Amino acid sequence: MKNNKKYTYKSTENSLTYNHMENDFDNVNHPTHYTEGRQYEPIDVIYDWRLDFCCANALKYISRAGRKNNAVEDLEKAVFYLNYKIKKLKENKNA
Repeated sequence: MKNNKKYTYKSTENSLTYNHMENDFDNVNHPTHYTEGRQYEPIDVIYDWRLDFCCANALKYISRAGRKNNAVEDLEKAVFYLNYKIKKLKENKNA
């Protein structure tokens, strides 16, 4: 990615601000399987929507499906987390 489009992230809750150029991706902070060609990183959506662990992981695997590993495997992982969440919700409802 060479268009040097600048992104700014600001969080009012913890006063965190960072800027990065679109070509400043790395495998730790901004892996390309989550960022390349995207306006929002999944971590920012997860934080903004305040998703719990299972829903966050499902979103993460859906967002990277076919971009890092095998798409079917990523989607199966997402389904696993959603099914686990549904199971726990049903158990709590019946308790």
